[in-house]
Amino acid sequence: MPATGTRTPPRTRTQQLVGSLDAFAYDRLPAPVVRQAKNALYDCLGALMAATSRRYPVMELLEKTAAEAGPGTSRLFGSPLRTNAATAALANGTLAYYCDIESHHPSANVHAIAVVAPAALAVAERQRSSGADVLAATVAGIDVAARVSYALGPAVQYARGFHPTTVAGAFGSTVAAGLLLGLDGERFAEALGLAGTSASGLLSWVDDPTEQSRPLNIGLAAQAGVQAATLAALGMRGPADVFGGKYPFGQAFTGQWDQEALLAGIGERYAVGELFFKRNSCCVFIPAALDGLLDVMRTHDLRPEDIERVAVRAPRSSYHVVDANPLRSHCMQYVLAVAAHRGRVGFADIMTDLRLTDPAIAGLSDRITVAGDAALDERAGALRQSVASVTEVTARTGETYVRDVEHPLGAAENPLPEADLERKFTALTADVLDGERARAVKAAVDGLDGAPDITALTSLLETGTVSRVR
Repeated sequence: MPATGTRTPPRTRTQQLVGSLDAFAYDRLPAPVVRQAKNALYDCLGALMAATSRRYPVMELLEKTAAEAGPGTSRLFGSPLRTNAATAALANGTLAYYCDIESHHPSANVHAIAVVAPAALAVAERQRSSGADVLAATVAGIDVAARVSYALGPAVQYARGFHPTTVAGAFGSTVAAGLLLGLDGERFAEALGLAGTSASGLLSWVDDPTEQSRPLNIGLAAQAGVQAATLAALGMRGPADVFGGKYPFGQAFTGQWDQEALLAGIGERYAVGELFFKRNSCCVFIPAALDGLLDVMRTHDLRPEDIERVAVRAPRSSYHVVDANPLRSHCMQYVLAVAAHRGRVGFADIMTDLRLTDPAIAGLSDRITVAGDAALDERAGALRQSVASVTEVTARTGETYVRDVEHPLGAAENPLPEADLERKFTALTADVLDGERARAVKAAVDGLDGAPDITALTSLLETGTVSRVR
């Protein structure tokens, strides 16, 4: 018993976060949050399975990775291979972000579901976890990934060349894995410490037109979380207060740490309800301008050849990421030119540079400019990342049309109907899932909270044969 007058030491920042995770127990989640978690998981699986198409080179590389790691209990989706949970998280996380069409948390600027869902499913297969537990772990992981990014400042991470999804996402995947492994408070804090020691993620992939290092970043964050939680469960010790201590995490990455942003309103508002569901394969800083351009073209019956120029004002904190980027998925000029001609942008349009074969797309791309506008950042506030754009379209007749889009279709404030999500899933997976299996995946996700074992869902994602693994 403590001596009279002694005081219990205050809980560390990391302990406070771990202690708050009870708020994400499945039976405490509001029904709309559970529904949104199912939508996010379903949408992510569509993007992931699309990437397993043999049209793309990444699947063969990941099969080699899984085979090299050896057999295990967790599936490499789109393949008959199984491997250890950490490698499965690496591979499936890479696939989930490959097509850049899964949901995204705009203001925290994290592709949270692409990191968290592969980690949760890999561990859940090993643990034979229930569907309800997976949903709860997914909600918690998304929340923590977004909160860590807020605490660091997403715009500051970008300014320093860090990718928020990978830096903050490693904590989200650790939380999802740790909940499914049943870590106690002390082990959980140390798992977060271990995750922090491996968290990284540079934006250098913007100079890689192969589109391979970009998604690998997300796979690495998923793997880091599974690995950290697994090591902690086995008894590996780690920093007990990664968010505080002598060398706090935030000081290393951005020079700041907003504890209020990490913990405020936890269990009252949920990041999963703030996701943006994409309709096109492109960086999240592009859809607002894309919606504006297509709306002008529809409203005023403009064809691409009728457009003299397009001037886009994007947030100053991020415009340089999408201005003339050599990575086509992150190039505003390229994506808008393709969308103007085709009405949408699929990943096949990203993998091949259509400007080389279509002079009209190349010509329009050359007539599109992007500039930074600090006023768009100010709308979002100091910590949050804006995805708004102001698009000015000048026709060859001399008339100019302006669209100010703050919330593109698919944003939480302008949601994409669930029927559209199902059509998106069907279109994305047409190469790899027949109609019957695609419908079965939808039914399995819808009924996930009643599933005693996650493998009822994951078995539907095992397809095909291994190709040239050696």
